[in-house]
Amino acid sequence: QVQLVESGGGLVQPGGSLRLSCKGSGITFGRYALSWWRQELGKEREWVANISNVDDGTNYANSVKGRFTISRDDAENTLYLQMNSLKLEDTAVYYCKAFIPRSDNDYWGQGTQVTVSS
Repeated sequence: QVQLVESGGGLVQPGGSLRLSCKGSGITFGRYALSWWRQELGKEREWVANISNVDDGTNYANSVKGRFTISRDDAENTLYLQMNSLKLEDTAVYYCKAFIPRSDNDYWGQGTQVTVSS
């Protein structure tokens, strides 16, 4: 059974940093592209960042570009999101996703809450 478990969320002041992790089990991360998404209360889930399993190429939403860094450790089956210069509007539940592009094969984690507040 495939499981993705996020961790590292919490309460942080504006301008602060957090590092999220997503640990996979029952899945070989090296076969999947990986991404982070987030969902604010009452809003649709939005994409944050991708990382390829082919060349580790990355893409970011404009709202986080230059502040967030996505990375992966396939040997540890772990995905990371380093979040710096956090803003109030970064408050959301953050989800990781493992997927095969242009297919219906994907898996989601259960989410971890990030709250940015003074």
